[in-house]
Amino acid sequence: MRTAAIGTVKYAFAILLALWVIVPIYFITLAAFSTEEAVYAYPKQLVPRDMSTDTMRFFLDSEGVVPSLQRSILVALLTLVIALGLGVPAGYALARFAFRGADTFRLGIVATRAFPIVILSIPLAVIFLRWGIDDTVYGVAIAHAALALPFAVLVTSSVFAGISVELEEAAMTLGCNRFSAVVRIVLPLALPGLAAAAIFVFIISWNEVFAAAILTLEERTLPAQILTLLNASPLPFKFAGGFFLLAPSLLVILVIRKYLFNMWGRVVK
Repeated sequence: MRTAAIGTVKYAFAILLALWVIVPIYFITLAAFSTEEAVYAYPKQLVPRDMSTDTMRFFLDSEGVVPSLQRSILVALLTLVIALGLGVPAGYALARFAFRGADTFRLGIVATRAFPIVILSIPLAVIFLRWGIDDTVYGVAIAHAALALPFAVLVTSSVFAGISVELEEAAMTLGCNRFSAVVRIVLPLALPGLAAAAIFVFIISWNEVFAAAILTLEERTLPAQILTLLNASPLPFKFAGGFFLLAPSLLVILVIRKYLFNMWGRVVK
């Protein structure tokens, strides 16, 4: 009886937590695909009746929105390349090699997240000015990669640690060197974890606003563009902008979530 009550409480808490996340997303999506009159109407409709793309067209036709959307996509892709390109080898080294200072190195990686972006943004802006990459997608991508790299290293390190080292050793006894053993044996098994790391990196880059707002003036990403225009923008612009910030992250999570489950099933089999 007590176990059943505890299970009921857990399910109720899970449902409340899900509603806490889903309800705001639902109303933002509903307003983004409603007419401008429906956005200002009160009380709000719980069930959509007259769906319209007026609000989305208004948002997309606003000055600077489409170019900032394209820059956000480019920045996220560059951040993925940089963060995973550096994070995967570093995570593999932490998982496979015992070296002096490994624990300190792990602690240092975690400690980098203790520095607020407010502190780092001004020195980064000065450095980027000297390098000539200020107000560019490359500068923003480097800043986002610096924010996402600790997550990439720690996640990939945990993934590689969960893969048996005996598989690599067996491959090397059959003629593979370490690099080919990693490429042929370890990476296919690590793909689900690498996909999870890619999710984190993409979401960090897509939703990051403060560094992008500090480091750019004209070449702004979508979150920085929306933040700049937020106070002076009408309500339909805000709802449509919120939807555009939410939708790509949700889409990436849903797509790669299915991929993760399929890959884990293959690994288990």
